[in-house]
Amino acid sequence: MHKICTLLLLFFFAFTSSYAQGEAYQFFTDKGKKIDLEEVLKMAKKADVTFFGELHNNSLAHWLQLQVLKGMYADNSDLVLGAEFFERDDQLNINEWFAGNMTEKNFETEAKLWNNYKTDYRPLMRFANEKHLQFIASNVPRKYASLVSKSGMGELENLSPEAKLYMAKLPYEVDMTMPGYVAMKDMMHGAPGNSDFMVEAQALKDATMAESLFESIAAGKKILHVNGSYHSKDDEGILWYLNRKFPDLKMLNIHTVTQDQLKSLDEKNSQSGEIILVLPSDSHESY
Repeated sequence: MHKICTLLLLFFFAFTSSYAQGEAYQFFTDKGKKIDLEEVLKMAKKADVTFFGELHNNSLAHWLQLQVLKGMYADNSDLVLGAEFFERDDQLNINEWFAGNMTEKNFETEAKLWNNYKTDYRPLMRFANEKHLQFIASNVPRKYASLVSKSGMGELENLSPEAKLYMAKLPYEVDMTMPGYVAMKDMMHGAPGNSDFMVEAQALKDATMAESLFESIAAGKKILHVNGSYHSKDDEGILWYLNRKFPDLKMLNIHTVTQDQLKSLDEKNSQSGEIILVLPSDSHESY
């Protein structure tokens, strides 16, 4: 009998060890506690705006975004989806597609699509369209961010009134002491280009994405916003601008990282958001 029990225990531990090695993802709180998707959704239910800070090329993160979107929609059919992967000047194309005035094929021909749109972002858009959700193309057109990175934010004042509709209200505030922006400058040390202008370009994106949400926030809408993790890391970036406008806003920040192991949260990743999504270091990349 003792031998049988021993064999059963060995089998159990071998099975659980094998299962653990095959885990695809794990959510943690910033205190290092493991939580599941249902707990994430419960936290999102209490928030006015939920940010999903992604790794742009990680397909698993995009699949989880879709699961979060579906879960949030199940609780609130009036949910608003906003995202960095579309720029403000594509809003009309999106509206016309969602209204049935343009086919999906024509939409994808007309819109400025990221290289991995069809594999990673199309499922989000199809779900939003199918469920008649409002979608906000929140990002500033890349050409304006590029202009700032080369010549500084002052150049934006020379643009037409029509062009200025696609960006944050000028002049937008830039806090050069924000740790994320300081880190950007440090990474650029010795590289060509003006590091202050690069920070101003990043801030233009953050400020524009934040202001794109103002109207829906003021209307009391619940929002899920998808963006690169650096735009919301440590509650900076977009969240900093929203806090300036809506100091009482309840925000939930999901931050995505990769680790070699999923058993525990690496200390270096613990303060990046209220929820840390940990993915395997060898998870699939779309580019």
